Formats: sequence, C-alpha cells, structure tokens
Amino acid sequence: MDRALVGLIAGIALAFAGWFGGFGAFLLVAALGAVGYAVGYWFDRGGRPEDLRHAFDRGRR
Repeated sequence: MDRALVGLIAGIALAFAGWFGGFGAFLLVAALGAVGYAVGYWFDRGGRPEDLRHAFDRGRR
C-alpha cells in the first residue's frame, strides 16, 4: 500500500471521528494514529517486541 492511500484512509478516519464524535474524538484518533505510525515505522526498521518491552521495564524501576 503506498503512502498516498494510507494518508487518504487516515484522513477519512479523522473526518468521520470529527464529524460524529466531535473534536475530542478527532484528537484521540489523531493521537492513536500517530502512535500506531511510530510503532509501525520502528518495526519496519528492524525493531523487535522484546526491545519495546525492555524499554518499558527500565522506566518502571
């Protein structure tokens, strides 16, 4: 899937969230989309789930 199509889908999702859920839903969808994008980008670049788990475990100590 190319980036233009992904952007189109994200824009449609944000539009529906803003129309039906209001501005708070729009912000929530945008924030979760950004987190999903960051995690997906990290996995595409060779990240492993174990690294993510270790990062959260170090932060709790």
